[in-house]
Amino acid sequence: MAVEAETRISDLGVDKRLADLGLSLPEVATPAGAYIPALRTGNVVQTSGQLPLVDGALPATGRLGAEVSLEQGYELARQCILGALAAVKSVTGSLDDIAQVVKVTGFVSSAVDFYDQPKVVNGASELLGELFGEAGRHSRSAVGVAALPLNAPVEIELQVLLRG
Repeated sequence: MAVEAETRISDLGVDKRLADLGLSLPEVATPAGAYIPALRTGNVVQTSGQLPLVDGALPATGRLGAEVSLEQGYELARQCILGALAAVKSVTGSLDDIAQVVKVTGFVSSAVDFYDQPKVVNGASELLGELFGEAGRHSRSAVGVAALPLNAPVEIELQVLLRG
């Protein structure tokens, strides 16, 4: 039965799965410095860190375990990965070109006594699994930091391998 479910996931396009989940990709964020949102090198795309922007603004600011709850952080990580996927699509033309999600690096702005960074970054990882099935399984780092740009609670980087 699990094989059949995986087959069905791979038969659908990623844009269709996003729509089925009630999600859409945001506009690619304008860089706030001397970098680009994503870089393709051969069959690999690496994104710059993506903040959880919604319509160009942060829906929440602050640190996890202080101003931002674990549940909010999880949802913000999901938004970050949507931004990362938009950056990937900007250099590939299609998310269906992704053969494998390779690595997710999550940075979580954390209060001194907050230790649930992996639970926050699960928001990104679990969404990748929903979108890509087995190809969404990846290696990962979830790092607690003192502060992030614009006082963002979460920032995510993504690396993917493309087909062919």
